[in-house]
Amino acid sequence: MMKVRSGAAATLLHAAASQLSPRGLLRTPPIWRESRMLAELARLRSQPIGKGHGFPAGRGRPVFLIPGYLAGDRSLAPLAVALRSAGFRPKDAGITLNVGCASDMVGPLEERLEAHVAMNGGRQAIVVGQSRGGAFGRLLAVRRPDLVASLVTLGTPFLDMLRVNLLVLVNVGLVGAVGSLGVPGVLTMACMREGACCDGVRREFEGPLPRDLPFLSIYSRSDGIVDWRTCLDPAARHVEVDSSHCGMALNADVWRVIAAELSRSHPT
Repeated sequence: MMKVRSGAAATLLHAAASQLSPRGLLRTPPIWRESRMLAELARLRSQPIGKGHGFPAGRGRPVFLIPGYLAGDRSLAPLAVALRSAGFRPKDAGITLNVGCASDMVGPLEERLEAHVAMNGGRQAIVVGQSRGGAFGRLLAVRRPDLVASLVTLGTPFLDMLRVNLLVLVNVGLVGAVGSLGVPGVLTMACMREGACCDGVRREFEGPLPRDLPFLSIYSRSDGIVDWRTCLDPAARHVEVDSSHCGMALNADVWRVIAAELSRSHPT
């Protein structure tokens, strides 16, 4: 047990030292930029896109929505409502709080996605994931390309999941410590250590995607949580928006980008 804790602590300390370096301090905007989320929600509600106007006709196409770290399905509920009003069939990931061990979470996510596809006549689903949810979306696309028609991610740090604001690193450490004490459904310090529980999932996550899979990574240079550069997965197309990290799923401009991507990748 001590070896697991030591290895995980070293990983977090290395990430923290990187963020505290002069380059690291310039790399990630201050976390107070996340206070824009309420303004982003208010702006969204005042615009037609916030009610689903501007999305292409869904024609019953299934969508699978995966929330980010420390968030749950309710964080993507407004997007689900808008997609449903446009004729899509959105399905939540069944996540109350996205803080679990990735190895434990991916199986139930795969089963839920598979059931949603089956309920819609076998039509592959459009997967939309925010932050950590986007990482799960990529993992599902690698593992089960037969279930995924396209992938859209919002602020997902594909290239380094720990290149995040120092306060978020502290939170990850606290959550990991709680999980290591035996609290069920919570990631442990072992999750961050090489050679431990999540190694297999990490290898799958880094695997190749189908060449014909439409994959869009949306990022913001003013993201107050993650370094936007980590969102530039080489396998994806990239679109920049001006958005907070937490409010990316509530940003009118992001919704317009999603709508345009659905029109491009799934023309009616």
